[in-house]
Amino acid sequence: MPNDNANPTGPANSRPTIAVLGGTGKEGSGLALRWAHAGYPVIVGSRSADKAAEGAAEINQTLGRDAARGTDNVTAAADAEIVVLTVPFAAQKATVEEVRAGLTGKILIDVTVPLVPPKVSKVQLPNGGSAVEAIQTLLGPDVKVVSAFQNISAHHLKKLDHEVECDVLVCADDKEAGERVVTLAKDIGLGAWYAGVLANSVVTEGLTSVLIALNQRYKVPGSGIRITGVPRQDG
Repeated sequence: MPNDNANPTGPANSRPTIAVLGGTGKEGSGLALRWAHAGYPVIVGSRSADKAAEGAAEINQTLGRDAARGTDNVTAAADAEIVVLTVPFAAQKATVEEVRAGLTGKILIDVTVPLVPPKVSKVQLPNGGSAVEAIQTLLGPDVKVVSAFQNISAHHLKKLDHEVECDVLVCADDKEAGERVVTLAKDIGLGAWYAGVLANSVVTEGLTSVLIALNQRYKVPGSGIRITGVPRQDG
């Protein structure tokens, strides 16, 4: 469950500001809502500042307080301490290149899944490798890229009283950055695990297509995965 004990007027003020680029989409808006609910300052980013403002207003209306603001992607990335990329695969590289000046010295959480419509239930990794790892190569060592949240169904994120029965696998070359994202996931009620280096993201990226195939075959809105055999340390 999300952290209902979050106090946005108390300790949460010391929490980092999170910008969610593509934050008006299904996945992005769900993550933004959950972090805002948990007391994190949230910036909704979009190609359109007006659309981003509308998305932030929806979050604020849902929570009954001013928990988020909206602006264009470039400004959102520059103003945040942690940046989350939730745009479609086709827009991944272009969006990163557009905002890269605002990413230096920060953590970039890339939620990108290399889905190629219309065959989204078929694994189609770019050049057989990780789409997220390619972004780390593009940005270089000044940005700590972390892969996470690819396997969490957007269907569940908007339901704040709903337990999401899916664990988050977090991959990063920088273990400290990875563990920080594990904490971010746990703060919004998700089980999360550091799953090794960024190259391992090929598994989480490809697994999304497998989950989509399961959803289609068994007519469910959001199948997921759970890690077994490891002691859980939720919260």
